[in-house]
Amino acid sequence: MKSGLFVRAASVRSLTAAVVLTVCAAFATPPASGAPVGGFTGIDGGNLAAGWKAAVDGPRPYSGISPDLAVPITMDDGTVLKADIIHPAKDGHLADGKRPVILQMQGYGKLPILVGQALLAAADGLGIEKPLEDWVGSLNLPGVGLDGLFDLTRQADAGALEAAAQDWALAESGYTLVQVDIRGTGTSGGDWQVFGDREKQDAAEVIDWITRQPWSDGNVGTMGTSFTAISALEATDRMPPGLKAVFAYEGSADIFGDIAGPGGAVGAGFLIPWLLGVNALKMIPDVTSLVVGKFDPAQQMQWLKDRLADPLTLVGMVINGYTAVTPAQLTEQARELVDPSSPFRRGLKTDVTHIRVPTFMVGAWFDIFGSTPTDTFDAIPVPEEQKKLIMGDGYHAGSGVAGFGRPGMPPRLDVLQRAWFDHWLRGIDNGIEKYAPLTVKQQGGGWTDAPEFPRAEATYRRMYLDDISSGTSPDSKYDGGLSATPRQGDVRDLTVAPGLLSLCGRDTARIWAGATSIIEACANDSRVWERDGLSFTSNPVARPTTVSGPINAHLNVVEDASDGYWVATVNDVSPDGNSREISGGQLVASLRQIDDAHSKKSSGGDYTEPAYYLDLGRRQPTVPGVPVTLDIALTPIDAVLQPGHRLRVDLYASNFPKGLPPMILLADSGLKPEHLRLDPAAPSWVNLPLTAPIPE
Repeated sequence: MKSGLFVRAASVRSLTAAVVLTVCAAFATPPASGAPVGGFTGIDGGNLAAGWKAAVDGPRPYSGISPDLAVPITMDDGTVLKADIIHPAKDGHLADGKRPVILQMQGYGKLPILVGQALLAAADGLGIEKPLEDWVGSLNLPGVGLDGLFDLTRQADAGALEAAAQDWALAESGYTLVQVDIRGTGTSGGDWQVFGDREKQDAAEVIDWITRQPWSDGNVGTMGTSFTAISALEATDRMPPGLKAVFAYEGSADIFGDIAGPGGAVGAGFLIPWLLGVNALKMIPDVTSLVVGKFDPAQQMQWLKDRLADPLTLVGMVINGYTAVTPAQLTEQARELVDPSSPFRRGLKTDVTHIRVPTFMVGAWFDIFGSTPTDTFDAIPVPEEQKKLIMGDGYHAGSGVAGFGRPGMPPRLDVLQRAWFDHWLRGIDNGIEKYAPLTVKQQGGGWTDAPEFPRAEATYRRMYLDDISSGTSPDSKYDGGLSATPRQGDVRDLTVAPGLLSLCGRDTARIWAGATSIIEACANDSRVWERDGLSFTSNPVARPTTVSGPINAHLNVVEDASDGYWVATVNDVSPDGNSREISGGQLVASLRQIDDAHSKKSSGGDYTEPAYYLDLGRRQPTVPGVPVTLDIALTPIDAVLQPGHRLRVDLYASNFPKGLPPMILLADSGLKPEHLRLDPAAPSWVNLPLTAPIPE
């Protein structure tokens, strides 16, 4: 039995009661084999992992929590942010002494998080939290067509919920926890800046404020999941002296490149409902302050004025973006999104080269933010002992961390998070710095620790598209071949048109955070979507072949209008014909101009990661009937083609809801059919990082 269970249960019950009053008022796979690399532990943490787990699952030094809710923090411009602070308690009272602090800058409102924390703590106090998670995590009914659903539920016992929720167990273990509503969201005043420079300044000021409090020992760590993980990375921008560590779960350092405008198309399937959700949650008034006796009428009146002045942040920009048919009809805010030099656009990317503190990130290859974590990891200028990245083969709903904590697998996420903060905030010599810098789930393979990414043994090779039938994709618009040598004989145009079968594709599961991954025939098999596309398939591989790194599709295309939109995916095709997408990318034809200064190339001079200006002022309209060259950046991957499997490239003319270009671009395209020109003099190919050649 955990020490102080009944004292803790009492404090949880009292806080839960306050939370309930507040709410009522407001609403009335097996691992891959391989030895550890570079002196680091393997994926399971080796003999250090038992100590990390014992620190979380063993007795806690404090018997309960002491909450201090609705605390005002005034920024240098007079705007008041609101915080909930959870201290450790002994014998029902605030524990003496100074402690390290774990901060979460919250964008969804601290009230919903407080409710979730209270429920989690109540389940823990009753002794049912772990048994319930273990039961949900064990659910599996093979052969009933629900494997996608169970892929999500099997993550329940992996510590993801505790790592995401800023579990109160951290307070009972000697940390003070701080949740602060971001400016313009939740109960904080001001206008929502949507990752703007002011948010970064606020984070620095909050950290400085924390270090001056009598209960703080001056050591602050930031944490977060999704929105709040982005904020945790943002907090490094000013590098305030008190910031000592970061733990970011499913975050992004490049919102525009991940979702707001990759390749010139907006991730409408996520971005629109997300904006509506945050705007709705920010309208919940600060009834917590009323319940706990801290209601300030003047501050609440200012909060109301701020909300009425901007009730639907950025929603008008989205509406304008999908109704304006000429540049002159764009609002100033919409113009800022398509101008890479604007403060708004620049704010959507965090310069991680500023980071000077230990940073632990968790992501997934098909997370909505899955296209940039490996680049972010590489760009953080700290030693590998101070930066870690876990990449799962999953979605935004959990990152594919099923099995964490089991023998031979990575430790639970809450265990890794606690060990990270124990070492870097409290100075405990627990060895977490020796955990593998890169822990990745290879698509088509197992979990492995990688010495670097891309893997050094992968060599970039061209694979050429041709019109020679592979005989493996009869339902595609065209079934072509993919070969290491050019085989195209004559000039030939292959036509593809926009469609809606992308709704049954893995990209839709990605943009909807894994919600549609429960439909196996869509999320794990592209054959329905391929009825709308052109397919080019290789011969089968004879031995395990790794694809490791970013990919570029170099296409010779012809438009029937002054613009177009192309989508490319790379798929792993199994002997039974199942075609599973492992990487994808998109590009609006008129925005094809490449920024060479920020692009990457392989040794032969071919692009591996083309970077685009994505500037409406640099548009290069296409001329109907005249071929143009597109280099489409596909997401970085680490995947294994097993013997007998083939590699496939699919090309499409649409990708709703993952990608939807603004109306100006759609209008110019006329949604007309597009053509891939197979020309021996100007071949189309993909630049692939392979550990072995694919047989001819």
